[in-house]
Amino acid sequence: MNLVLIDDDLLVTTALKTILEADPQLHVLAVGCSGKEAISLYGQFLPDVLLMDIRMKETDGLTAAQIILSQFPDAKILLLTTFSDDDYIVKALRIGACGYLLKQDYGHLIPAIKAVCNGQTVFGTEITERLPRLLRGTKEQDLHEYHISEKELEIIRGVADGLSNREIAESLYLSEGTVRNYLSTILSKLELRDRTQLAVFYLTRG
Repeated sequence: MNLVLIDDDLLVTTALKTILEADPQLHVLAVGCSGKEAISLYGQFLPDVLLMDIRMKETDGLTAAQIILSQFPDAKILLLTTFSDDDYIVKALRIGACGYLLKQDYGHLIPAIKAVCNGQTVFGTEITERLPRLLRGTKEQDLHEYHISEKELEIIRGVADGLSNREIAESLYLSEGTVRNYLSTILSKLELRDRTQLAVFYLTRG
Protein backbone atom coordinates (compact mmCIF):
# COMPACT_ATOMS: atom_id res chain seq x y z
CA MET A 1 0.00 0.00 0.00
CA ASN A 2 1.48 3.32 -1.07
CA LEU A 3 1.04 6.36 1.17
CA VAL A 4 1.65 10.10 1.17
CA LEU A 5 2.03 11.82 4.58
CA ILE A 6 1.21 15.48 5.18
CA ASP A 7 1.87 17.28 8.49
CA ASP A 8 3.37 20.70 9.23
CA ASP A 9 5.54 19.20 11.98
CA LEU A 10 8.61 17.53 10.46
CA LEU A 11 9.16 15.46 13.60
CA VAL A 12 5.65 14.03 13.23
CA THR A 13 6.09 13.05 9.58
CA THR A 14 9.50 11.53 10.34
CA ALA A 15 8.08 9.50 13.23
CA LEU A 16 5.03 8.44 11.22
CA LYS A 17 7.17 7.31 8.30
CA THR A 18 9.27 5.17 10.64
CA ILE A 19 6.21 3.66 12.36
CA LEU A 20 4.34 2.91 9.14
CA GLU A 21 7.25 1.48 7.17
CA ALA A 22 7.91 -0.99 9.98
CA ASP A 23 4.94 -2.79 8.42
CA PRO A 24 6.16 -4.47 5.20
CA GLN A 25 2.81 -3.81 3.50
CA LEU A 26 3.15 -0.03 3.79
CA HIS A 27 5.41 2.25 1.77
CA VAL A 28 5.62 6.03 2.14
CA LEU A 29 6.11 7.59 -1.29
CA ALA A 30 6.42 11.20 -0.14
CA VAL A 31 5.90 13.59 2.76
CA GLY A 32 4.75 17.22 2.79
CA CYS A 33 4.01 19.98 5.28
CA SER A 34 0.98 21.86 3.91
CA GLY A 35 -2.37 21.41 2.22
CA LYS A 36 -0.88 22.97 -0.91
CA GLU A 37 1.79 20.27 -0.98
CA ALA A 38 -0.86 17.62 -0.34
CA ILE A 39 -2.72 18.65 -3.50
CA SER A 40 0.47 18.60 -5.56
CA LEU A 41 1.84 15.34 -4.13
CA TYR A 42 -1.47 13.52 -4.46
CA GLY A 43 -1.66 14.36 -8.16
CA GLN A 44 1.96 13.34 -8.64
CA PHE A 45 1.92 10.00 -6.80
CA LEU A 46 -1.78 8.95 -6.67
CA PRO A 47 -1.25 7.04 -3.39
CA ASP A 48 -3.57 4.34 -2.09
CA VAL A 49 -4.12 6.48 1.02
CA LEU A 50 -3.33 10.12 1.83
CA LEU A 51 -2.70 10.61 5.56
CA MET A 52 -3.05 14.30 6.42
CA ASP A 53 -3.19 16.74 9.32
CA ILE A 54 -5.94 19.40 9.42
CA ARG A 55 -4.48 22.61 10.84
CA MET A 56 -1.57 23.65 8.63
CA LYS A 57 -0.12 26.80 7.07
CA GLU A 58 -1.17 27.91 3.59
CA THR A 59 -4.02 25.51 2.78
CA ASP A 60 -5.56 23.54 5.68
CA GLY A 61 -6.18 19.82 5.47
CA LEU A 62 -9.96 20.00 5.06
CA THR A 63 -9.71 22.47 2.18
CA ALA A 64 -6.98 20.37 0.56
CA ALA A 65 -9.09 17.23 0.95
CA GLN A 66 -12.06 18.93 -0.68
CA ILE A 67 -9.94 20.07 -3.64
CA ILE A 68 -8.35 16.64 -4.07
CA LEU A 69 -11.71 14.86 -3.92
CA SER A 70 -13.16 17.25 -6.50
CA GLN A 71 -10.37 16.21 -8.88
CA PHE A 72 -10.03 12.58 -7.78
CA PRO A 73 -13.42 11.39 -6.41
CA ASP A 74 -12.01 7.97 -5.49
CA ALA A 75 -9.19 9.42 -3.38
CA LYS A 76 -8.90 7.81 0.05
CA ILE A 77 -8.02 10.46 2.62
CA LEU A 78 -7.49 9.73 6.30
CA LEU A 79 -7.27 12.78 8.56
CA LEU A 80 -4.95 12.55 11.57
CA THR A 81 -5.12 15.48 13.99
CA THR A 82 -4.88 16.58 17.61
CA PHE A 83 -8.19 18.47 17.27
CA SER A 84 -11.45 16.64 18.01
CA ASP A 85 -13.48 19.65 16.93
CA ASP A 86 -17.13 18.84 16.17
CA ASP A 87 -17.26 21.05 13.09
CA TYR A 88 -14.09 19.49 11.72
CA ILE A 89 -15.48 15.98 12.14
CA VAL A 90 -18.77 16.71 10.40
CA LYS A 91 -17.10 18.65 7.58
CA ALA A 92 -14.58 15.86 7.04
CA LEU A 93 -17.39 13.36 6.56
CA ARG A 94 -19.45 15.67 4.38
CA ILE A 95 -16.62 16.28 1.92
CA GLY A 96 -15.95 12.54 1.65
CA ALA A 97 -12.89 11.87 3.81
CA CYS A 98 -12.52 8.19 4.66
CA GLY A 99 -11.64 8.65 8.29
CA TYR A 100 -10.76 10.88 11.21
CA LEU A 101 -8.26 9.81 13.86
CA LEU A 102 -6.75 11.66 16.80
CA LYS A 103 -2.96 11.62 16.99
CA GLN A 104 -3.05 9.93 20.36
CA ASP A 105 -4.63 6.92 18.61
CA TYR A 106 -1.30 5.89 17.04
CA GLY A 107 -1.92 2.30 18.06
CA HIS A 108 -4.91 2.15 15.71
CA LEU A 109 -3.22 3.93 12.82
CA ILE A 110 -1.95 0.98 10.77
CA PRO A 111 -5.23 -1.01 11.02
CA ALA A 112 -7.11 2.19 10.11
CA ILE A 113 -4.97 2.77 7.02
CA LYS A 114 -5.53 -0.80 5.88
CA ALA A 115 -9.27 -0.50 6.48
CA VAL A 116 -9.44 2.74 4.48
CA CYS A 117 -7.45 1.12 1.68
CA ASN A 118 -10.11 -1.61 1.62
CA GLY A 119 -12.90 0.95 1.22
CA GLN A 120 -14.05 1.37 4.82
CA THR A 121 -14.64 4.60 6.74
CA VAL A 122 -12.88 4.70 10.12
CA PHE A 123 -12.86 6.81 13.28
CA GLY A 124 -10.94 6.86 16.52
CA THR A 125 -12.78 5.52 19.56
CA GLU A 126 -13.53 8.97 20.95
CA ILE A 127 -14.93 10.15 17.59
CA THR A 128 -17.16 7.08 17.23
CA GLU A 129 -18.64 7.69 20.69
CA ARG A 130 -19.46 11.29 19.78
CA LEU A 131 -21.09 10.71 16.40
CA PRO A 132 -24.62 10.10 17.71
CA ARG A 133 -24.50 13.40 19.61
CA LEU A 134 -23.12 15.26 16.59
CA LEU A 135 -25.83 13.94 14.33
CA ARG A 136 -28.81 13.97 16.70
CA GLY A 137 -31.68 16.36 16.16
CA THR A 138 -30.91 17.50 12.63
CA LYS A 139 -33.96 18.34 10.57
CA GLU A 140 -35.09 15.62 8.17
CA GLN A 141 -34.25 16.46 4.59
CA ASP A 142 -36.27 15.94 1.43
CA LEU A 143 -34.27 13.60 -0.83
CA HIS A 144 -36.71 13.42 -3.73
CA GLU A 145 -34.37 15.54 -5.85
CA TYR A 146 -32.03 12.54 -5.79
CA HIS A 147 -34.87 10.28 -7.03
CA ILE A 148 -35.05 8.55 -3.65
CA SER A 149 -38.30 6.62 -3.26
CA GLU A 150 -40.38 6.54 -0.07
CA LYS A 151 -39.22 3.00 0.69
CA GLU A 152 -35.58 4.00 0.16
CA LEU A 153 -36.13 6.98 2.46
CA GLU A 154 -37.45 4.66 5.18
CA ILE A 155 -34.28 2.57 4.86
CA ILE A 156 -32.09 5.69 5.02
CA ARG A 157 -33.88 6.73 8.22
CA GLY A 158 -33.15 3.30 9.68
CA VAL A 159 -29.45 3.60 8.84
CA ALA A 160 -29.36 7.11 10.36
CA ASP A 161 -30.98 5.71 13.52
CA GLY A 162 -28.18 3.17 13.80
CA LEU A 163 -30.25 0.09 12.92
CA SER A 164 -28.66 -3.01 11.41
CA ASN A 165 -29.87 -4.46 8.11
CA ARG A 166 -31.75 -7.14 10.07
CA GLU A 167 -33.48 -4.56 12.27
CA ILE A 168 -34.42 -2.45 9.25
CA ALA A 169 -35.74 -5.55 7.49
CA GLU A 170 -37.88 -6.53 10.49
CA SER A 171 -39.30 -3.01 10.89
CA LEU A 172 -40.25 -2.77 7.20
CA TYR A 173 -41.29 -6.43 6.74
CA LEU A 174 -38.57 -7.03 4.15
CA SER A 175 -35.82 -9.62 3.82
CA GLU A 176 -32.23 -8.71 4.71
CA GLY A 177 -31.25 -9.35 1.10
CA THR A 178 -33.83 -6.84 -0.11
CA VAL A 179 -32.52 -4.24 2.35
CA ARG A 180 -28.96 -4.84 1.12
CA ASN A 181 -30.11 -4.37 -2.47
CA TYR A 182 -31.90 -1.15 -1.55
CA LEU A 183 -28.78 0.13 0.21
CA SER A 184 -26.59 -0.58 -2.82
CA THR A 185 -29.01 1.39 -5.00
CA ILE A 186 -29.21 4.26 -2.50
CA LEU A 187 -25.41 4.55 -2.19
CA SER A 188 -25.13 4.58 -5.97
CA LYS A 189 -27.77 7.31 -6.36
CA LEU A 190 -26.16 9.51 -3.71
CA GLU A 191 -22.59 8.68 -4.80
CA LEU A 192 -21.61 7.66 -1.26
CA ARG A 193 -19.18 4.97 -0.13
CA ASP A 194 -20.86 3.33 2.85
CA ARG A 195 -23.52 3.38 5.59
CA THR A 196 -21.59 5.88 7.71
CA GLN A 197 -21.43 8.44 4.94
CA LEU A 198 -25.11 7.79 4.20
CA ALA A 199 -26.09 8.56 7.80
CA VAL A 200 -23.96 11.71 7.88
CA PHE A 201 -25.34 12.87 4.50
CA TYR A 202 -28.92 12.41 5.68
CA LEU A 203 -28.46 14.00 9.09
CA THR A 204 -26.25 16.94 8.16
CA ARG A 205 -27.43 17.79 4.64
CA GLY A 206 -28.30 21.44 4.15
